[in-house]
Formats: sequence, structure tokens, C-alpha cells
Amino acid sequence: MSALTEAQQSGWERDGFFFLRGFTNPAVCEAMYARIVELTRTVARGESIGDGYLMQEQRLVASALHPEDSLSKLFRVHRDEPVFRAFVEDARLLEIAMGLLGPDLDCFLSQFIAKHPGALGQPWHQDAFYFPFDRRPQVGLWLAITEAHEYNGPLWVLPGSHLEPVHAVVDDERPGANLGYVEIIDHDMEGAIPVPMQTGDVLVFHSHLMHMSTDNASNESRMAMVYHLADGNTVDQSMEKIGFIPPNIDWLPVLRGGKTPTEQ
Repeated sequence: MSALTEAQQSGWERDGFFFLRGFTNPAVCEAMYARIVELTRTVARGESIGDGYLMQEQRLVASALHPEDSLSKLFRVHRDEPVFRAFVEDARLLEIAMGLLGPDLDCFLSQFIAKHPGALGQPWHQDAFYFPFDRRPQVGLWLAITEAHEYNGPLWVLPGSHLEPVHAVVDDERPGANLGYVEIIDHDMEGAIPVPMQTGDVLVFHSHLMHMSTDNASNESRMAMVYHLADGNTVDQSMEKIGFIPPNIDWLPVLRGGKTPTEQ
């Protein structure tokens, strides 16, 4: 496996992120959403989806015509769901991640994010706040399932903020805010930029990067599939630091010594 390109390396070091434009065939994105619809409807019938963990957008529940219309997030699909596991085991993706974290990699978190019309955005935060591990950084992989533009609740990022420590936060007190949402209020966000993306684009970002999303004020859904990778030697200190293992965490080895489990 080759190293990162010069542009990717400089983007990571300077800004805390870089793009993989047109990385994934839109047909893969369509297959991902089709499977999410199936899983969401399975939950609505009161049936099990295994390790999957679903969160609804509370302000959309009453108006939803179908179960998927009020979906906010569906976690833990990277182990048992083939279309999602195949993506995180893509050799091209692992090559890039290995250039950032080394030859031993785990995927420890996956979430499909559906931001339907009227859905709330997420306040400024750093993903590392949620990761009580013994080492940093972790790498986020944000795949655009649909186009993200200025009106449908895109991500905003603060370039260079990955060089900051993990900041203190306050709880998100907005009515209908998702459980666990927090906000950074002690840092100047001047210089933040929106992140427009096309279906199939991937944003690769540092776990200390400050980012947020706006409310979806359009009549179009904005959807994404997000994975988080860590050094495979990471020790999860959740029990010692917060007293429990978060229900959305699932450690899956995807690379050891630069080889996938099937290659070893």
C-alpha cells in the first residue's frame, strides 16, 4: 500500500481534513439507503436488527408517513451489514487511513445520518469528546449519500482547529435535540467554512476538528454514512472515565500489519 498524496498529507496537517471527491459509485450510496430503509421498517415492526441502534428525530415523528421519514441516526452497521462492511474494508480507503494512523486499524463506530426537511443540525463539537480512549487522533470518514448544499443542513468545519485540545462543552438544550448533543462555546469559530459535497464524495477528518451542521431548511433530505477508525492498539477507557461502554461503539479489526483479516 502506498502513502498519502502530498495534497492529502498537507490538508490533514494544515486543515485537519481533506476530500476524496467521487470516491464511491452513487449506486453504492443508493444500496446503503435502501438497506437503511429496510432496517428502519424492521424496527418499526418491533423486530430485531441485531446490533443496530436507531435514533429518531423527535420533531419529525408525528408527521412521518413512513418509519424512515423520522430517522435521525442508525448506528452499528459496520460489522453485520454487508454493504456497509464492504465500504469500510475497501482497500483504497484503508490505504489512506493507514497513512494517517499506521498499519493496525479498527473501525469502532458507524452511523447512517438522515437529515430530513425540518431536522435539527448538530452544534459545534469535536468527535474526540465522545472517544475516551488512551490515544488520539481517530479518523472520521464522512460519505455523502446525497448532495449536501447550503440549504439542506451541510457540515461546517473550522480549518486548523484539529490542533486544539478537546474543549469543554455545554449540553444542547434545544427542544428535540438528540441525546448526547453538546456544544463548544469557548472558542471563536470565525473562519469556519461550509462543506458542499456530491453523492459519493468522502470527507476524511481528524477527531479534534471542530465541526457542526445547520438545520435542514430545504425540502430535500441530506444523508451521510460516517465511519470512525482508530489505531488497532487503542485501549477503550470508557468504563474508567465515564462508567459505561457507549451503546454505539463496536470495535472491529479491519487491518493488521497492513493486511486485512482475509489477507492474513
